[in-house]
Amino acid sequence: MTLAFSPGDLVTARGREWVVLPSADDAVLRLRPLSGGESDVQVISPKLERRPVGPARFAPPNPERVSTQDGAHLLSTALRLSLRRGAGPFRSAARISVAPRAYQLVPLLMALRLPIVRLLIADDVGIGKTVEAGLIVRELLDRGELDKFAVLCPPHLVEQWTEELRTKFDIDAVAVTAASAARLERDLPTSQTLFDAYPYTVVSLDYIKADKRRDSFAQSCPPLIVVDEAHACVGGEKGRHQRYELLQRLAADPERHLLLLTATPHSGDEAAFDRLLGLIDPDFANGAGFESEAARVRLARHFVQRRRIDIVGKEWDEERSFPRHETTELPYRFDAATQAFHDAVIDWCIGVVESVGGEARNRRLAFWGVLALMRCVGSSPAAAAAALKNRFVAEEDRLSDQVFDEDADEADAIDLEPSPGLSVADPVLLDLAKQAEDLAQRGDPKLDALVKLLKKPIADGANPVVFCRYLATADHVAAGLRKAFPKLRIEAVTGAYTPEERRARIDAMGEAGEDGETPQRLLVATDCLSEGINLQTLFDTVVHYDLSWNPTRHQQREGRVDRFGQPAKLVRSVLMFSQDSAIDGAVLDVILRKAKLIRDRTGVTVPLPEERGAVTGALLNRVLLHRGRAKQLTFDFGFGAEDKAMEVRWQDAEEGEKRSRARFAQNAIKPEEVAPEWRRWRDVLGGPEEVRSFVDRAMRRLETPLQNARNGAVDAHLQALPDGLRERLANRGLTGTVRLSFDDAALCGQAVTRSHPLTATLAETLLEGALDPASADMLPLGRAGAWPTKAVTTVTTVLLLRLRFKLTIQSRRERLLLAEEAQAVGLTSGVLSATGDEARALLEAHAAGDLAEPARQRALVRALEGLDAALAGPIAQYARERAEALADDHERVRSADGRRAAGTGGSRVTVEPVLPADVIGLYVLLPEL
Repeated sequence: MTLAFSPGDLVTARGREWVVLPSADDAVLRLRPLSGGESDVQVISPKLERRPVGPARFAPPNPERVSTQDGAHLLSTALRLSLRRGAGPFRSAARISVAPRAYQLVPLLMALRLPIVRLLIADDVGIGKTVEAGLIVRELLDRGELDKFAVLCPPHLVEQWTEELRTKFDIDAVAVTAASAARLERDLPTSQTLFDAYPYTVVSLDYIKADKRRDSFAQSCPPLIVVDEAHACVGGEKGRHQRYELLQRLAADPERHLLLLTATPHSGDEAAFDRLLGLIDPDFANGAGFESEAARVRLARHFVQRRRIDIVGKEWDEERSFPRHETTELPYRFDAATQAFHDAVIDWCIGVVESVGGEARNRRLAFWGVLALMRCVGSSPAAAAAALKNRFVAEEDRLSDQVFDEDADEADAIDLEPSPGLSVADPVLLDLAKQAEDLAQRGDPKLDALVKLLKKPIADGANPVVFCRYLATADHVAAGLRKAFPKLRIEAVTGAYTPEERRARIDAMGEAGEDGETPQRLLVATDCLSEGINLQTLFDTVVHYDLSWNPTRHQQREGRVDRFGQPAKLVRSVLMFSQDSAIDGAVLDVILRKAKLIRDRTGVTVPLPEERGAVTGALLNRVLLHRGRAKQLTFDFGFGAEDKAMEVRWQDAEEGEKRSRARFAQNAIKPEEVAPEWRRWRDVLGGPEEVRSFVDRAMRRLETPLQNARNGAVDAHLQALPDGLRERLANRGLTGTVRLSFDDAALCGQAVTRSHPLTATLAETLLEGALDPASADMLPLGRAGAWPTKAVTTVTTVLLLRLRFKLTIQSRRERLLLAEEAQAVGLTSGVLSATGDEARALLEAHAAGDLAEPARQRALVRALEGLDAALAGPIAQYARERAEALADDHERVRSADGRRAAGTGGSRVTVEPVLPADVIGLYVLLPEL
């Protein structure tokens, strides 16, 4: 006779007990050991087993293996922290290692209310779009709604995405880039693509956008696509057009889930914004339709955009998610030699533009070339010398992008000094280059001002990042700072290094020195780090050594430090400029102060206006006025050069942003709707104190106590643990002595959460040892105990339960999932007298003493004799009540205001308990005599 088993059933096979997991193939069984973790899952075919697979029952606690009260508390916490198949409405809560804030649950709730997840997440820089997208991906995976996904992102973000997915969401994704693709494909059969072979991938957009690869990817594309920096895929340039063609093809599949992430959804280009919205739904491609309330309500189900001011200090911010941010300016003066050099370069540049003739292309190249040279001169003598000696003739578009800091797509070359296109040897240029080299060797007033600026914050313990525009400037500044601050750990990270090398250098700055302490840090970086690598755990101050000619680049720089997870309560940023510089003055007046005014009014940093002619003309006019030139330049290049034209462009940008905010602000989900779900989430995860208490008590039990270190961190000496446990930790990347922190944002050391390898391995090992003492390589925890306490007035039995549930999700297809929950209940005279936290509190109440062994055995035997009746009666009823409550929880997060969202086609969830419940621990509490 063939036995049919369903998820949650207990079976015996191969000499041990297992829990049946959901399987897509009815001919096989997916099994997890009763005393094992998720990594121990096996797939077997009952027909091929030498001994038949049969039903099993969970063994009750053995009264001969007695536990102390401390052991009971340890087992209770180990049970809670070891469960990975959460029963609550957020299945992913048990698998992630980040504690999300309330506002970060909004995109997840929006996703759960859509039959096909199509979202544009357009939150500000640093709010946590990666976390918000990761929560959605992890949740859909844990619900069985998908088994594959791909993240598409710029090449410099590939490594960050793979690291974030691995460390925060327990997802091992494969990086697919031009460098890795050939290696990944090498051993695959010709009929299989790497996207068939690897279910989770992070793909470089520059790699995948080529025609041949686009076709291959589109044919084997996963059911969920996440697109980071989505705004970079909808512009009119050739590279962006290729990306858009790919996304348009992928979005054409109505069954495909699509998450678009960008901090700048509306760059002033209405056509590009319409294309972005059209990827969500073709009906959204015509922005004019959003003037009606009905259209805005419909879009609000798919579009979320929050500014920092929408969160900080509001109902979302129950725990302050971001530090205070203080911004100051540092003007400095030139010395005579520096002033003379700047004036000479500007006069030469103006002369070139006034006198150039010939083809329009040559005039435009000269125009952009002098602007590029001015940028380098304003940065440093070293950058000026590099540019003045560069004779390569650059492309006009390339120069334009470099001048206005829009070369982020070329991240590996983002900080190279641009070629001004000065192809003819000019004696004046040769003399200017010599002057620049001489200035670089002598005192630099800009560098001197930086050193003076940094002395106080460094003395106060700050860890600054100094952002420069060019590689030569960064090397020049780093050399000067090493002389000024010889005791600091100073590193220069530029585009001269590969992305992997940059990350390694940053990580090394957080490592402890020979004395076990982490030295104070100072990082000099170019804009190759303004996107891609998060710096908030290591740095707390940003200095803009070079003014960016694109206001959003300043926001990106500061967003590396001032972002979700920053442990400091205050972040400072400083903007450096020279009062004597015609270039700095022009950029401040024409670009940066205008952008700041708009940000103060709207809360958003708007990108530079698309019409570059007005910008460049206004810049050169300001430089001319600074030099006292009465004549203003005019160009027959199709550029509008008047300041008035530039003012109109800024006004248009501000009005466009106001309209966008009025039409597209997220109002669909309110703080009061999310807050209860957030609190439930925190209860499931367990806070930092609970995790710290468990790890500390577990390590003490293993005779390897944690050792206190600086900044609230601790050192764990893993080499002293039992062999089996040490090997398991080594397999998860933990060896030797590791520094740990139990705060959400670690000042130093690894941030330890419930999903950290140490926490998870300790919990799994202690639970396994208690359930299967014969296989334990250390003294196992007992599952039974008895002691007197003032917390009870009559004999009360506290049971630690593992409740198993079958979750049936009915949407486009029916899915059956296994869910588990750790609970505690108290029984008095066979009646349920306490549940949940109340029952755990009884277990943790101070024990009044010990019991004689005969008295303890009598109490335990009596409790065990009534266990079957309790399991069939009050505990079974409690399990059914929990199932009903869980079904209600699942329904609630899918519906607005407690009702199924109209027209969403939301799924339906039924929850059924698997009985009898597993009794993990049994403890008899007696009144104190």
